[in-house]
Amino acid sequence: MTVHSGIGYAAMLERFAPAEAVELAAHADACGFSGTLVDDHFQPWLPRHGRASHVWTVVGAIGARTRGEIAAGGVTAGYRVHPAVVAQAAATTASLYPGRHWIALSAGDALDEHVVGGYWPEAPERIARMFEAVDLVSRLFASAGTGRVVKHRGGAFELESTRLWTEAVPAPRLLVATAGPVTARRAGRVADGILTIATTPDKAAMLVDRFADGRREAGRSREDASLAIRIDLSWAPTDEQAMENALAEWPIGAVRFPRGDVRSPFDFEQLARMVRPSDFEGRMPVSADPDVHRAHIQRFADLGFDRIHLHNAGPDQRAWMDVFARDVLPKVTR
Repeated sequence: MTVHSGIGYAAMLERFAPAEAVELAAHADACGFSGTLVDDHFQPWLPRHGRASHVWTVVGAIGARTRGEIAAGGVTAGYRVHPAVVAQAAATTASLYPGRHWIALSAGDALDEHVVGGYWPEAPERIARMFEAVDLVSRLFASAGTGRVVKHRGGAFELESTRLWTEAVPAPRLLVATAGPVTARRAGRVADGILTIATTPDKAAMLVDRFADGRREAGRSREDASLAIRIDLSWAPTDEQAMENALAEWPIGAVRFPRGDVRSPFDFEQLARMVRPSDFEGRMPVSADPDVHRAHIQRFADLGFDRIHLHNAGPDQRAWMDVFARDVLPKVTR
């Protein structure tokens, strides 16, 4: 079995029950996908998806069944979970699976974070909270190896004198999930990389450039950073079935407005009803031709993305993995 370096599977916990998500990740691993990306959700995007399992529980189970990387993406610290608890969870995962785990912190979506009540801030405040969390999680990762006590009194978070007692060697790589140039540039100064989701090649190129600007400003090397992306696509044995799957399972891939303030899967369902087949053009490949998808993936590989995770809209994930393992992954060049 050939492992296709840097091309992994996105296990969608909002679409598949926990045990099924683990089985799918294991099948992807057997097919040669390089790892699994799992996003943190409390609610699904759409009611029809019907799932939203606990990210750290599933990440641990996937790690036990696979050999590649296990990433927790879109993790939001500070609403449902304090950054200290996120740091503990990530360090524990990395200790269980040395060298295999990384995490991407996100500014969050109201869909998941408003459920605990309280004020849902505007985007600039959410981003500021995220970078405060990045600093705090980084310091806690370091504390496990040095024994140095961490104290924090910030704009959003407080932490009394403590340290992490579970050391991970190496510590998890800490990325920032972003879709904006200002955030990407700031991430270049302080984080180990960026994760972006379901974007276009042109926008991805801009994010890569801004991230590189931030690295240079901070005197940090670009070569030791990580560029990660989740690519949404719809493959099926026919073009008609691929489009039917895209519209039924992942109309989110064609939505062209910011989603961070929408609070309910039922509100997303109303918005998704406006999606038409033409809305996917330029945003999400929908085709039965594996080479269409290969060409789309290649554009991101050419931009330097070293961690590419694929999410297929169709319900038959195993058939899709088998086709891509044979006809797509071996043909993506670096």
